[in-house]
Amino acid sequence: MAAESARVRTKFDTLMRHATLAQRRAARLDPTLRGLLWSIGAGLTFVVLNTLMRRLTLEIDPFQTQFLRYVFGLVVMLPLVVRSGMAAYRPRNIGGQFVRGAVHTLGLYLWFAAIPYITLADTTAIGFTGPIFIMIGAAWTLGERMRWERWVAALIGLAGVLIVVAPKLAGTGGLYTLIMLSSSPVFAASYLITKGLTRYERPSVIVIWQSISVALFSLPLALVAWKAPTLSQWLTFLLCGLLGSLGHYLLARSFTVADISATQSVKFLDLVWASLLGWLVFADTPSRSTLIGGVVICASTLWIARRESRRAATH
Repeated sequence: MAAESARVRTKFDTLMRHATLAQRRAARLDPTLRGLLWSIGAGLTFVVLNTLMRRLTLEIDPFQTQFLRYVFGLVVMLPLVVRSGMAAYRPRNIGGQFVRGAVHTLGLYLWFAAIPYITLADTTAIGFTGPIFIMIGAAWTLGERMRWERWVAALIGLAGVLIVVAPKLAGTGGLYTLIMLSSSPVFAASYLITKGLTRYERPSVIVIWQSISVALFSLPLALVAWKAPTLSQWLTFLLCGLLGSLGHYLLARSFTVADISATQSVKFLDLVWASLLGWLVFADTPSRSTLIGGVVICASTLWIARRESRRAATH
């Protein structure tokens, strides 16, 4: 028994040394590149979350699903609050936290109203219009410098998105496609508020107050068609809460180390993850336009990442 415990401790110590080494190496990376990596991690996390959420909205009212997702986002963070104390999570600008929560809730209302009727890949592709609004808003409200490479990457990515989305605007799904599209500028406003909050709030504070504010704003419509979830649905909501909090934390971390406009191009990689998961979980076969658009989107992502890396190396 003693020998086995010693082996476990040795393996744990080795793992911690590797983790520390990886953290030190990551700290030496250029801030923009680190922001891109944080953003890629956030995108993958959100695609997995959206997959689970779409499954839940096919079984439970979308607005109840929205409410419970954020309630469990708060639940999974409670151990951190208990350990550090509520004072550590008291925001400096509570009004700003609730303004961000209200704006994000509006975007979620639109998004959840449409998601049961649109494939996961198309849902993700439509969301890619957000970076255009974010880049314009960042230059206008935050004073970020928009270099030509970022505009070119965003416009190429947008062209890829249009290749994906345009064929879906006709037919019965057209209305829900437009509803989904209308959520993009609202989410863009929410992310710009988040970027402003990161100037004086820690990412963990932003995430926990987002869960609080969105849950409160979502409660009224959730009560209208409330249905008792099954045990498996409760467990899925718990997983959604964990993924949602993790995704927003990664996103906030990306905003703390890089310009928000610099991190937007890598969001287009989400279409790759969404197409794969949509095919595996819902048997959604990506259309030819989705595949062609995905290639264009990936090309823009790889190009801007390379440009940002080269710029960092010469400065």
